[in-house]
Amino acid sequence: MSKAKGGFTLPGESGYEKLTLKMAEKWGADVIRDSDGTVLSDEIVHAGYGIYSTICIIRDHNEWAKKNLDKLQQTFLCTPAKVAEGDEVTIDLMESFFEEQFTVNDTEAAFRYWEVYDRTVNEKVDSSKWNYDKEAGTVTVKGIVPFHKYTVSFLAYRIWEEISMYNHTTNNWDKEHLMQIDPRYPETQEYMLGWMKNWCETHPDTTVVRFTSMFYNFVWIWGSSERNRQLFSDWGSYDYTVSALALDEFEKKYGYAMTAEDFINKGQLHVTHMPGTQRKADWMAFVNDFVISFGKKLIDMVHEYGKKAYVFYDDSWVGVEPYNGRFQEFGFDGLIKCVFSGYEARLCAGVDVPTHELRLHPYLFPVGLGGAPTFAEGGDPTLDAKKYWNSVRRALLRAKIDRIGLGGYLHLVEDFPDFCDYIEKVSDEFRLISSFHDAGKPYTIRTKVAVLHSWGALRSWTLSGHFHETYMHDLIHMNEALSGLPVDVRFISFEDVKAGALADVDVVINAGYAGSAWSGGENWKDEEVVTLLTKWVYEGGTFIGVNEPSAVEGYDNYFRMAHVLGIDKDTGARVCHGKWTFTAEDAEGILPAGASVASKEHLYLTDGKAKVLMAEGDKPLVSINEFGKGKGIYLASFQVNLENTRMLYQLIRYAGGEGLSGLYMTDNLYTECAYYPESRRLVIINNSDKEQTTAIPTEQGEKTVVIAAYDTTFVEV
Repeated sequence: MSKAKGGFTLPGESGYEKLTLKMAEKWGADVIRDSDGTVLSDEIVHAGYGIYSTICIIRDHNEWAKKNLDKLQQTFLCTPAKVAEGDEVTIDLMESFFEEQFTVNDTEAAFRYWEVYDRTVNEKVDSSKWNYDKEAGTVTVKGIVPFHKYTVSFLAYRIWEEISMYNHTTNNWDKEHLMQIDPRYPETQEYMLGWMKNWCETHPDTTVVRFTSMFYNFVWIWGSSERNRQLFSDWGSYDYTVSALALDEFEKKYGYAMTAEDFINKGQLHVTHMPGTQRKADWMAFVNDFVISFGKKLIDMVHEYGKKAYVFYDDSWVGVEPYNGRFQEFGFDGLIKCVFSGYEARLCAGVDVPTHELRLHPYLFPVGLGGAPTFAEGGDPTLDAKKYWNSVRRALLRAKIDRIGLGGYLHLVEDFPDFCDYIEKVSDEFRLISSFHDAGKPYTIRTKVAVLHSWGALRSWTLSGHFHETYMHDLIHMNEALSGLPVDVRFISFEDVKAGALADVDVVINAGYAGSAWSGGENWKDEEVVTLLTKWVYEGGTFIGVNEPSAVEGYDNYFRMAHVLGIDKDTGARVCHGKWTFTAEDAEGILPAGASVASKEHLYLTDGKAKVLMAEGDKPLVSINEFGKGKGIYLASFQVNLENTRMLYQLIRYAGGEGLSGLYMTDNLYTECAYYPESRRLVIINNSDKEQTTAIPTEQGEKTVVIAAYDTTFVEV
């Protein structure tokens, strides 16, 4: 590989100037950044590199926050349901919550939004039946039904910003707890604009202001017990955007009032894995309007001082929504995404913004997100880096990313020279692959794929968090497999189906458990959607259903697309009915060796015509059903691994009539490749931890390579 420079952002650190400049040279950095908890010295700042300065505009303002405690950010909390043993019950508001994170907001404005619910009948209790004891921090409900369950929903201030809280607990920081201020208040806006102006004037050497992120964090509710510290987390949630002022302004704009129950939702909250409601959609639009309008003022100010503005799509990203069609209104010059997986790289690459940057893992912290050692005794950061790069790299072959980088404490790499060497290799690989993208797009097969779920394009390439937070969903595994395949992929909603989105796709994937946003829930009650998809398959399309696709109660079949799939699930209504027998046979060799699918109970063939390719006893696991000119393909589940990724690719090729193998497809499933016609370059990657030999058919004949574990090979065609 030719040695090049640029496209790499290095975390610098004051006190380690020699190391910083040495690593900048080794890794080909053109930019040096600070990280949370580090600063850059004058020697680093004036060394001739671009300078990223990290700011979190809503935290690190404790002096002002302490004088304006009523301007802290808030959320609704709901107590666990308590059974009344008599005609009254007393409920401790904060008993279950982490007292270092929350404190009760019992101001007059907030108190108007408190609610008590009888959860046995799910009815709101009239305010005349309950009273609040401020000193005790309790609510007593009287004149109620014995042995019914009761909850209290109340507004609470968040008094410890969650990322600061995480850094303290993970890295044993001994610093003041940072609070987060809410820009919804005019006084906060005035303060923030003044702070931003002063910051720009006192950081003349900064070339890029890296916003981390904007105003509102993803929801992360901690509990009082160490046995269940993290009560709830959802990266797509809007729970932390609420306040009495916001609720009042919403009512004025939309003509109806949001309530505590709209957020609490019987104690379940409105997790992104549930299909959205119109009220939630209105609230999200309301928050986005505000985040864009005020955020743009800060970004415009950064531009006025001759600096660029990038946003970090993590932490306080809520309200930014890069796929809602309005992201460009901010005026950001770049988007940075921290990545563990390929689908996160694709999320970043698909956003309409001038510069796309990935912050790679492992983060330069002693331990990782799961608490396992990284740059600490017992850690192996080089192996971690190989595994993360292995996941991200395959996505980078498919979509262009402009920059990569690291974050954290650079001094931690001093004792790991092998890690430093490996990152040098990664940075060189990245620049070469990026140059191929500059010349032209990589080769893709003809078959086009759409992923159908409730959120559609809004949640392109994501669910509601990182892989380790959403691993239980088939769709996140499907997204990860798709992220590195040579296939054009788009994400569509049920409304998109009715608007004609099926016209230019060949395969539709619907994956998830019944009632989820990913399967679709109540959307499948729309007969127009079912009719359009049925007609589309009949005329030649392929519907791939995973787990409980199109599932909804109330019809002749549990799966609304059962007539296309040839498979349905018995919810208990058919326990006395007979079942078609079958013999599993993959006569055409569609499934690669080692592919596996976890079984599901109560699946059955609807008319016996579906061909079962894989089974566990009498449980069909993978099947294909001919329907008109098209097909219905069913998988009982999907978990990403190298064998199953190849299985998905072969199913897509089969559905599109392109055969099980073809040009620029490795014959070894532990390897993958990408071909760049304009560069005439073939990039082959080994996704396994063992050396592999693989052959690739090209238009110039077959190419065979031997490739080391986790390695990359470049071949001129």
